[in-house]
Amino acid sequence: MRQALGEDEVSERRACSVLGQPRRTQRYQAKLADDEPALIKRILALVGEHPRFGYRRIWALLKVEGWRVNRKRIWRLWKKEGLKVPQNKHKKRRLGQAVNGCTRLQAVGKDCIWAMDFVFDVTANGRSLKWLAVVDEFTRECLALEVARQFKATDVLDVLRELITIRGVPAYIRCDNGPEFIAAAVKHWLETSRIGPLYIEPGSPWQNGYAESFNSKLRDELLAVEIFETLPQARALATWWHLEYNHRRPHSSLDYQTPAAYAAACVPRLPLRLAALVSVPAAERTPQDDSVITLS
Repeated sequence: MRQALGEDEVSERRACSVLGQPRRTQRYQAKLADDEPALIKRILALVGEHPRFGYRRIWALLKVEGWRVNRKRIWRLWKKEGLKVPQNKHKKRRLGQAVNGCTRLQAVGKDCIWAMDFVFDVTANGRSLKWLAVVDEFTRECLALEVARQFKATDVLDVLRELITIRGVPAYIRCDNGPEFIAAAVKHWLETSRIGPLYIEPGSPWQNGYAESFNSKLRDELLAVEIFETLPQARALATWWHLEYNHRRPHSSLDYQTPAAYAAACVPRLPLRLAALVSVPAAERTPQDDSVITLS
């Protein structure tokens, strides 16, 4: 109506006649009901108490409390406040336990325990980058550093298969509860490869401390100082930093040797998986610690 009046410069009477609208609808000013602020406040309180209730149930509760309101008014206020019932979430069975943390089960040799985790970043255009890092906990070597827009469980398996072809089979692989790590295909492959999975507790990244330590170095020395224009550029820089980290960067926990030099002087890991428990004193060992023998 306002557009018709402004552009064609016709009277309100003429415009209403053409559009078939009563003139009083153009002059009506909505009036806020005296009880509306209190009603909205009560609706929000009920929603907080019953987050799975829709507007109809909220209306029924208001009627019980003595509010004289109809359902359509509650619907209008419901939409005005942007309320909606959250979608149902499927429950997930989380794996992991505290005894799988790096302070309880420690590597005692090369290729005894590998740790893997994801790091996230973006390219210059804002699209996501996902970095998969695999680290040898004993030698601190970065065994793999792959970057892609996304990773599936099959992509993680491809990386692990390639590493095993080069280095042999590790005793354990430590990781969190990411969907790429707990997928049925990954768990089946670990079982058939006779690799013990060490799933840490959900929400406990410190239990995968070696991977987290590597991730912080990766972010501090590469991700925080480089702007990645494209995915191929990120992959090229990942290859460069992978070599830099292993062969030219002194590591403080290795008496300032490079991980590659330290690994070259290491003897192979002990053949038994129980070797990972040697560093945990017998007096401090729990029945859960000893249960890892069943993984072999």
